[in-house]
Amino acid sequence: MKSTFALAGLAFAAATAVAHAEPVKYVLDPSHSQIVFDYQHLGYSTTHAMFSGFDGEILFDAENPAASSVTVAFAVRTMLTGWEARFEHFMTPEFFGAAENEMVTFASTGIEVTGEKTAKITGDLELNGVTKSVVLDAVLNQAGDHPMEGKPWAGFNATTTLVRSEYGLGQFAPFISDEVNVVISIEAMKAE
Repeated sequence: MKSTFALAGLAFAAATAVAHAEPVKYVLDPSHSQIVFDYQHLGYSTTHAMFSGFDGEILFDAENPAASSVTVAFAVRTMLTGWEARFEHFMTPEFFGAAENEMVTFASTGIEVTGEKTAKITGDLELNGVTKSVVLDAVLNQAGDHPMEGKPWAGFNATTTLVRSEYGLGQFAPFISDEVNVVISIEAMKAE
């Protein structure tokens, strides 16, 4: 779901060779950033949906990666389910009851670098009017100059599991799994 998503910032710390006196701003590449989530449907299938095309930013502090930060926001109604009737059902009061401008937000509150290319990003996820702390297990895929754009670029993956009933979205649990697996894949570019 929204876990959108903030995972990228932490891994950045492990990725940069050049130290900067001040944090450097990176912005997400909306054309190459996705949040995919899945859940079990009555034990018969695994159903997938996603968010894509969202914006966010990373403030990366190479001298102190733990002081870096990540923020992401996107509208609930940008969810892609692959089936219009499912999307419409998710937007009813049984689930999100989402207004046109209702947002999912993530703001990191801490980054723990756990390896050369890994980190745990803790942050506040606001989803369906509920704010809870979540931890993203993040991995830096690659960092360096983009071969076509000619500027600093980085790519990250992250995972987490959300319990949908904790966000007031527990309709039909446990028949439809309460746990939702979230996989985030993002690219970020140095801001102009």
